[in-house]
Amino acid sequence: MNSTNIEKSIFINASPEDVWPFLVEKDKLAEWYHPAEEDLKPDSDYILLARDNGGNLRPQVWGRVLEWNKPSRLCTTFSISPFSGNETIVTWILEPAAGGTRVSVKHSGIYEASGSEAMRMLQALDAGWDQHLSSLRYSFE
Repeated sequence: MNSTNIEKSIFINASPEDVWPFLVEKDKLAEWYHPAEEDLKPDSDYILLARDNGGNLRPQVWGRVLEWNKPSRLCTTFSISPFSGNETIVTWILEPAAGGTRVSVKHSGIYEASGSEAMRMLQALDAGWDQHLSSLRYSFE
């Protein structure tokens, strides 16, 4: 394990087939993460949006879908403004567990993308993933 990767898991009382749409469908992404311009698709670019202080939607996260193994594995590039054009990798694994799903996320390449801001970005992204995963879990309660 690389000490600068963020790796987290949660358990959801739903099947991988029921969780998968929350990773790729724009309306479901908006419920727990960020709204997307459109549904994610294999081998395609994506843009996730956020509201700025004026209430306007603007790109927050963007990248490309690298791997699409429905309903068990999704891998994308992940870029945000502080990365100055550099990309990181986010990998989602959905595994059946005790009648539900273990949802694991691994965010790698942050140190390489952030340079001297790596610790600040690791802390911010670590807290962000905690918040987003909590919201994802709540979507199924």
